[in-house]
Amino acid sequence: MIYRISVTLTLLFAFVCGLFAQATLKPQELATTIANRIISETPYTFTDKVTKETFTSLKGVKMSRDMKVSNEYNEWHYTNGVLHMAMLELADRTGDKKYEDYVSKNMEFVFDKDNYAYFEKQYNEAFKEGGWKAIRKLTWHMIHRNKRLDDNGPMGAGLIELQMRRPNKAYLNYINSTEEHLMLDEPRLYDGTIARIWPHENTIWADDLFMAISFLCRMGKMTGDVKYFDDAANQVLNYHKYLWHPGKEIYYHCYHTDVKEHGVAHWSRANGWMIMAQADLLTMLPENHPKKAALIENYNRQIKGILHYQGKNGLWHQVLDKPDSYEEITGTAMFVFGIARGVRMGWINKDYIYAAEQGLKGMMTKMTDDGDVTAICVGTGIMPSLSFYYNRPVQKNAPMGEGPVLRTLIEMSLANRYSEISADSQYDKIGRKR
Repeated sequence: MIYRISVTLTLLFAFVCGLFAQATLKPQELATTIANRIISETPYTFTDKVTKETFTSLKGVKMSRDMKVSNEYNEWHYTNGVLHMAMLELADRTGDKKYEDYVSKNMEFVFDKDNYAYFEKQYNEAFKEGGWKAIRKLTWHMIHRNKRLDDNGPMGAGLIELQMRRPNKAYLNYINSTEEHLMLDEPRLYDGTIARIWPHENTIWADDLFMAISFLCRMGKMTGDVKYFDDAANQVLNYHKYLWHPGKEIYYHCYHTDVKEHGVAHWSRANGWMIMAQADLLTMLPENHPKKAALIENYNRQIKGILHYQGKNGLWHQVLDKPDSYEEITGTAMFVFGIARGVRMGWINKDYIYAAEQGLKGMMTKMTDDGDVTAICVGTGIMPSLSFYYNRPVQKNAPMGEGPVLRTLIEMSLANRYSEISADSQYDKIGRKR
């Protein structure tokens, strides 16, 4: 009887542990596992939500407002732009072209003339009847709206990376339209700072630093035109001026210029976008750029600040200065990425890699060796109450988190381990010379 109870308890313990198993793979192995799962789950199909019919092409298909892309990995959304950048970096890191092929297949699916024309017509009809609200739930509405950085920034940035590998006239046309929007039409303050005109007139969102710079620095990389790097550098330094809290040494989520007030939250992912934007810019910035030293100084300032808020499990919290808010993977991932990239490139103190290692350990508790990623905060706008940030739902296996996580795992696969001078090697140097 005792033996049977013991076996039962052992099996129950194994089952429970299995339910909460954490990842044990090395960073690059885990990155490829996650990426392979994403590839296997991307269907390249459309579904009529009423008739339930599924199509691989919309050529000759009757127009319907109920026609949707079947899976979010095929959507036109900034989160997939980050995912595409990560997939292309994984292709470079592993030498495996299937990750580049994945991004290419996604863009061929979107820019297929029949698929693209179908949703362009759907968009135009809906907009004519109901305006901006009528198009919000349409497939690929962001590619046709082209009015905000969420529509075109990171997706355009990923497309630039693909264009540099596999040139395509349709891609270049879209890149050029995004460039025109960002340089000429995007709302800005008097000093050139990019700002949205909601929820207040001219509100600076921390998230937008990445949404803009991901595109700007890659335009500079592709064209060699320094004006894009100049604009990106000014955005970083201006965003710091408007959003930095000198006492807490972290960024606010937003600043409302009309009432000259900051938002209530130091949201983790917003601070993460700020770090990832700066890391991308510094990586691509010409060595002789006149603002490089100031950008590196700013980068150090932010890295040192976020180190104060790392939790005991290596993770950072949803609201950085509120340890009773939940542990969240996307902000953590971008902090780990920023630290690891900064150490590898020599911008920051190499000792900080220890914090990145602890952050990676924490991230592993939110992932599995099957390639699942959990604890991903859903999309989050600006609200004037901390309770909003505390209560944002979390999700599993969504591009919102998978792109930053993949970029982080790739960067950590390149990182050197933390090391220090051994005490034993130094004792002989201590003492008076006689």
